[in-house]
Amino acid sequence: MGRIKENSTNNINRQYIHECDLTYAVCKIGGRWKLLILDKLKDGKLRFSELKKSISGITERMLTLQLRELEKEGLLKRTVHAQVPPRVDYELTEIARELIPIWKVLSEWGGKHRDLIQKQEVSED
Repeated sequence: MGRIKENSTNNINRQYIHECDLTYAVCKIGGRWKLLILDKLKDGKLRFSELKKSISGITERMLTLQLRELEKEGLLKRTVHAQVPPRVDYELTEIARELIPIWKVLSEWGGKHRDLIQKQEVSED
């Protein structure tokens, strides 16, 4: 694979993401599943199967990929217990716990925004 050109749009975007704290943060927790996974873990450790049951619509493959990314980013701690069958627990790291009040406020905002949009759609009909 070739080197990324210094003036390419992709490289400029990557530099901007790392320079802007807000954009950087959103990239770490953004996507369809990451915040939902983190939210499910706010009350403590869960096993893979417990996470899978608590998130309707997510495939095992997608859950595995998202858990790996969150662990790589330092937002999840994965603990493997030496037993048969193997038991794996997932829990939030301290830096991820700092996000809990932020995503609660974001959730409240999401509810208000959804209600506002729905009211606008009803009034337009």
